[in-house]
Amino acid sequence: MTNFLITGGAGHIGSSLAERLIENEIYRVVIIDNLSTGHIDKLPQSARLTFIKGDVNVYEDLAHVFDQFKFDYVFHFAAVVGVKRTLEHPIGVLEDIDGIKNILSLSKSSGVKRVFFSSSSEVYGEPFEIPQNENTTPLNSRLPYAIVKNVGEAFFRSYQKEYGLPYTIFRFFNTYGPHQSEDFVVPKFLKAALSGLPLYIYGDGTQTRSFCYIDDTIETCIKALHDNHENTILNVGNDREMTILELANEILAISGSASEIIHLPALEEGDMHRRCPDVTRMKAVLQRELTSLDEGLRKMIAYYNS
Repeated sequence: MTNFLITGGAGHIGSSLAERLIENEIYRVVIIDNLSTGHIDKLPQSARLTFIKGDVNVYEDLAHVFDQFKFDYVFHFAAVVGVKRTLEHPIGVLEDIDGIKNILSLSKSSGVKRVFFSSSSEVYGEPFEIPQNENTTPLNSRLPYAIVKNVGEAFFRSYQKEYGLPYTIFRFFNTYGPHQSEDFVVPKFLKAALSGLPLYIYGDGTQTRSFCYIDDTIETCIKALHDNHENTILNVGNDREMTILELANEILAISGSASEIIHLPALEEGDMHRRCPDVTRMKAVLQRELTSLDEGLRKMIAYYNS
């Protein structure tokens, strides 16, 4: 039996990863989550999945989990997420550094084979180049959330250098899918469109993003595990760059909605003007084309209507 720990596993990406992992009958998954933003109803039902409510930023909570199980692999996905939430609670964001240190210390001491870390596209800040490349694009953000992710990456590299603890860092761009909360733009827009409600955009909508369907994200994580991508950084996203206004109009067209688009004042900070990854490494891992936005949105509509 191979044992996995997923911190923050009641979130969108963590719960989706757990669902895929337990399809393998020799895998056992343990999830620890404080449920501050995650939801227990996202978790798959399986005798090989154990949920523990706890806070990874509290050493005693995490040490208790490591005492109960011997983990082969750890996916550290627990974090305060969401632009508005992270801007409103910067101290809570900075406390996530404690969780990073706790994970690495306990993993090193207990013989974990590799630790996977959910970093973020936010580390790039306002880009000096598009697409944003893992090696050449400077890390340019001053926001607490991005700083914590950047510090986390440094901790992972340092633990590997000093203690030989292997790592893989995922720089997640915008992942979307059926189980994602309405805190995020795609489900927020899509559910509003399906209900005939207005779609609200901060600013003029010319800020760009790229949107990666959850299946592509999870398959990248699992293949990085099996294909042994140790001590490396992977952008995980989609290389189709589009404005938020284009996203809204595409959602209206696919859903057949007549909802109105309403522009709100631009956010004072945190809304980077451009974001699009270089996914050369990701495509090499997947060995296939990425899911198109059209296909991903149609899958979400089918799920919402089921």
